[in-house]
Order: sequence, then C-alpha cells, then structure tokens
Amino acid sequence: MSQIEGARVFREAWITGVRKHFPGEPKPGYITPWEETPEWERQAAGAVFDQVRQFLDRSDRHASRLTREQKSRFVATCWTAQMYKHFENPKPGYVADWPDLPDWQKETDADIFEAIEDASK
Repeated sequence: MSQIEGARVFREAWITGVRKHFPGEPKPGYITPWEETPEWERQAAGAVFDQVRQFLDRSDRHASRLTREQKSRFVATCWTAQMYKHFENPKPGYVADWPDLPDWQKETDADIFEAIEDASK
C-alpha cells in the first residue's frame, strides 16, 4: 500500500471515529474530506500509518494483542511527533499528552490503529 493510500486509511478512520465518538457536532475541520485536507496533515497521516504498520510488522503482528489503550497511546504519540515536525510551535491541543486527551479522541486513536491493522493484513 502506498503512503498516500495509507494516509487516506488513517484519515477515513479518523473521520469515522470522530463521527462515532465525538459528543455532539464535531468541528468542520475534524471531518474535512480527504480532498480538502491540508498537505501537512496528509503527510502526517501517512507517516503515522507507516509507523503503525511497521510496528505491526516488526512484532510479527503481535502488536495486535495490545489493549485499546495501548493502541491509542501509540497512535497519539506518533501523531504528536508529527505535530512537532510540521509546526515550530504547535498548539497545545496538538501535542497534549495522552492522559490529557478527551475520551472521544482516545477512542478514535484506538480505532485508527485497528483500521491500520485491518488494512495491513
């Protein structure tokens, strides 16, 4: 799977997760379709997709046995690293530590990991 295809898997999983877990009406930017997603965000999504896929590969897919919390933490940490890559001074919400994330985002990040698992089989 190409990095662009992987980035799209990530983005679609994000949008699906936001629609499922976000309380109330999400911000428009949270559910922006791929075609309107900024280039930096596409690159970050592709990088995180690759990191999760490599994590699964390097563990001979045993990383799939992680708890949902562990999967979520991994995605969140990978995303935070991308925010530091793409922004000199990222917004605090972009780089919040996992315990400080809202529950909807934690659940969405776990869903992203699982979507990448499914796409990487």
